[in-house]
Amino acid sequence: MTRQKITFVTGNKQKLDEFKKCLGEDVEKHFDISSKDVDLPEYQGEPAEVARKKCLEAARQVHGAVICEDTSLCFRALNGLPGPYVKWFVEKIKPAGLVTLLAGHADKSAFVLSVFAYCGEDGQKVELFEGRKDGRIVAVRGQEGDGFEAIFQPEGEELTYAEMSKDKKTDISERSQSLHKLQQFLMDSVK
Repeated sequence: MTRQKITFVTGNKQKLDEFKKCLGEDVEKHFDISSKDVDLPEYQGEPAEVARKKCLEAARQVHGAVICEDTSLCFRALNGLPGPYVKWFVEKIKPAGLVTLLAGHADKSAFVLSVFAYCGEDGQKVELFEGRKDGRIVAVRGQEGDGFEAIFQPEGEELTYAEMSKDKKTDISERSQSLHKLQQFLMDSVK
């Protein structure tokens, strides 16, 4: 049996390993998933629109089936900002700066949105798989090393993502929700 080739667009080998682990052995039996670091433009728009555009461009550059991921951190008090631009906010003002953005607002609620986008070999149609985790923004707690994780405390939890074990975070995260939906889609496509 020939496994379908899919390129996960990331330059982070650790992210590829985590991605494969989350998708599971059944997916690996049917799909040959590799990674490639592709230089994509920074699109503007709503999270689903950004993920769709990234995926179409990645498929055009790779000339085959691709999977892209886009993560957004959305503050309710700021009408969804920073949203898909969170990477740039973290880079420029750091997680503590994101907390400061909400200083004048009583509403500290937020949600993290993970969107995985899949485009098949035809490079035409993009399927989106979303996961969402509600929570609130808190003062920096835990290691700041991975984006905004030290300021996001999921609803019903006492710890920020940065304070949780990797397994705990994986179990409850928006990313695992969206990956589960992607996994179902891929497995349904081989039935």
